[in-house]
Amino acid sequence: MKIGKKYKIAKEAIPAEKQSISDAISLCKNNASANFDESVDVAFSLGIDTKDAEQNIRTTVSLPNGTGRDVKIAVFAGGEALTEAEAAGAEIVGGKELATKVASEQKLDVDIVISTPEMMAEVGQLGKILGPQGLMPNPKTGTVTPNVAKAVEDFKKGKVEIKNDKLGNVHLSIGKVSFDEAKLADNFDEVIAVLTKAKPSSSKGEFIKNVHMSSTMGPSIIVDINN
Repeated sequence: MKIGKKYKIAKEAIPAEKQSISDAISLCKNNASANFDESVDVAFSLGIDTKDAEQNIRTTVSLPNGTGRDVKIAVFAGGEALTEAEAAGAEIVGGKELATKVASEQKLDVDIVISTPEMMAEVGQLGKILGPQGLMPNPKTGTVTPNVAKAVEDFKKGKVEIKNDKLGNVHLSIGKVSFDEAKLADNFDEVIAVLTKAKPSSSKGEFIKNVHMSSTMGPSIIVDINN
């Protein structure tokens, strides 16, 4: 992959040693050079054994200052819950007929799927479509709930999923480079708190091993979360 001139210049401005959270955020903001409002992304390397189901992390964090991006939500429900979900801001709502449509079209163009427990029999049959996209509703992430309207509101305000990959890494956005540094720091601190609380009891030794931060198009900065 060809490395652009702006990236090379930004890379040269990044110290090799670990940076405090505030310094990392400042560097990230100052070295964002794209002609759009880049996201501020963080990557955590965790001390977990992903082959042990009990050590895999799957939870959510409600960022106090939101993510700065709009999320498109689909809700599977019935009756009054559908009206409430639509009023809360869900872009796509429906019941069995929506499940039939998704099965027919083999796609669902949204960021989040929420379902009532009663509708999971229908939604569960869409596993081959929703699963590969990471859209299958799950009680652990609050996407299977009888109160779908509240769930829609929470995700619209900045609730995001925390889930490790096969290598034990967690990736997520904590906002936009246009955010004030204090707001990005608040969001980052909340992620750290939630991750720390989610540490599996069977995970031994250092849990959060390494942390990197970058803007969407910018170079990575090593973060010292203990500083």
